[in-house]
Amino acid sequence: MRALLAVVLLTSSFTGCQIATSQVHTSGPAQPNSVPTKRPDFDTEIKPIFQARCQPCHFQGGQVYDKMPFDKPETIKRLGTRLFTRIKDEKERTLIREFLDEK
Repeated sequence: MRALLAVVLLTSSFTGCQIATSQVHTSGPAQPNSVPTKRPDFDTEIKPIFQARCQPCHFQGGQVYDKMPFDKPETIKRLGTRLFTRIKDEKERTLIREFLDEK
């Protein structure tokens, strides 16, 4: 009889521990990842994309450089996703979107 009582007590305490543990994880709203995302660097990450796709026209000495210089972050921000006519790679587009989303 004592053995049966011991098994019942152990089982109920184990179940109680599982419930308590699960309540800790579900007791509040899900927290977003608290690690701040790093803004893509224009000179090392964004500019090389445009150098590969839009040179020589939109860089120093190019035909449309005076109107739309792609070596300046202001131009990229002003044009936004309209630049995607030349950028087809989804990873590059995602990186540019992250750059554009930063205020």
